[in-house]
Amino acid sequence: MTTLPLLHPLSAACHPQPYAYYAQLQEGDALRWFPDLKLWVASRAAAVEAVLASPLCAVRPQAEKIPAAIAGSSAAQIFDQLIRMNEGDAHAIPKRVLQTTLRSLDMTRIAQRTACFADQLATATRPFDGAALTHWTHALPVYVVGDMLGFSADELPALHHWIKDFVQCLSPLSNAAQLQDASVAAEKLLQRFGDLVRQHVRPPDADADFITRVQREAQSAGWDHCKALLCNLIGLLSQTYEASAGLIGNALVLLHQRPELQAYLATEAPGAAWLSLVEEVCRIDSPVQNTRRFVEQDCVIAGVQLRRGDAVLLLLAAANRDPLANPDPANFAMQRSQRRLYSFGHGRHACPGQTLALGIAAAALPGLLHAHPSLLHTALQWHYRPSLNGRIPQFTQA
Repeated sequence: MTTLPLLHPLSAACHPQPYAYYAQLQEGDALRWFPDLKLWVASRAAAVEAVLASPLCAVRPQAEKIPAAIAGSSAAQIFDQLIRMNEGDAHAIPKRVLQTTLRSLDMTRIAQRTACFADQLATATRPFDGAALTHWTHALPVYVVGDMLGFSADELPALHHWIKDFVQCLSPLSNAAQLQDASVAAEKLLQRFGDLVRQHVRPPDADADFITRVQREAQSAGWDHCKALLCNLIGLLSQTYEASAGLIGNALVLLHQRPELQAYLATEAPGAAWLSLVEEVCRIDSPVQNTRRFVEQDCVIAGVQLRRGDAVLLLLAAANRDPLANPDPANFAMQRSQRRLYSFGHGRHACPGQTLALGIAAAALPGLLHAHPSLLHTALQWHYRPSLNGRIPQFTQA
């Protein structure tokens, strides 16, 4: 018999059924202190919003802007420049640059390229078993975004390998060998992205691809820090990799459990119905379960006195299921009106890649099921990759 992990706010992300526990937390105080974890925990949508909106709550603790485990490494060079790990102008200006550039994407073309890579990767491995499916959910987002950034088809397998290794530096669960692999991968990524950006220096009237457009936006905003631009392009790829792998995987889990949804979507062409599916999957079984904030000076939030140095864990997955944010939250409703999603953050630190991640997932699923129409009728099994905040299925087959 498999022993399930004990439920607490940090183990819940990998638990098979964490949502009844989240609902119990919402019945208590808006912010609840967990002395064993040394964390305040926010599970209600209003409290999560209040903490995310507060300028007194930062994404990193003052005393450790870079995790001690990676300090001095190539991975630290990237981490230090990531907009999502910074505040003030170091966050706001580059975020605006990426938001503007990402809004200019042709999502129809992204969907077409996603479908192409979905079929290519799904038919490249025989038999297409659980391990192959896990590889597919992780590789596909890297191939799509790498292609969008201008990498050649021949480079995409190596790019996937580097990103897979690099994201290990973002997890406190990684061991010394994994952190060393992350640093090596970071060095490779910095070198290759540097080459890519240098190759895209074009005159003002040239046809603009993504790299050219982001360079122009950066110049227009006065963000001329080349190293920071490289690091945040790598960050865009790593964020899409994790969030999309979890989102696609959780959608497959739900479809495997809901034959009626399979039957309905079998009659739907790629497009709006599939996008509604992944948006609701993102709400009801979030690929990003939580995030943290660190209090920079004494303040009161949600009626609770917080002290400088306090850490607050924001249960984004619980906020998605707050009945005051999304009525009848346990019900899976593809046509849910005014759906509120906290999986990608909220307010000033909302992830600029949300539309891209949702679009990739929505185009990937019909592409996969077209290549392997019987996949959801096989004896798929899964567990969740060890993580303190991500919910990313790892598939096997009975």
